[in-house]
Amino acid sequence: MAMTEKMTRAEAGRLGGKKTSKSHGKEFYQQIGKKGGKSTAQSHQEAFYQEIGRKGGKSTSLSHNKDFYKKIGQKGGQATSKTHDKSFYQNIGAKGGSAGR
Repeated sequence: MAMTEKMTRAEAGRLGGKKTSKSHGKEFYQQIGKKGGKSTAQSHQEAFYQEIGRKGGKSTSLSHNKDFYKKIGQKGGQATSKTHDKSFYQNIGAKGGSAGR
């Protein structure tokens, strides 16, 4: 009698994920992502989000260089310029200029 190897939990999860991705589209994943986000928001405080943001930022800084931050800053600036007018920049400029150092 041949012994069969048991599948690990990780392998089972990977196979299940592949099967699910074949039968569900982008909208399915967006919907479950929103549902999970709402559930997480109800069960965690601000400190939780601060901590995961800190961890993510540290991880990103270890795996990316100065050019990465330059590029994402430029992309963010371009996106902001498309949705905000001159008065927005005047307002944030005034706030920055009056900030104490």
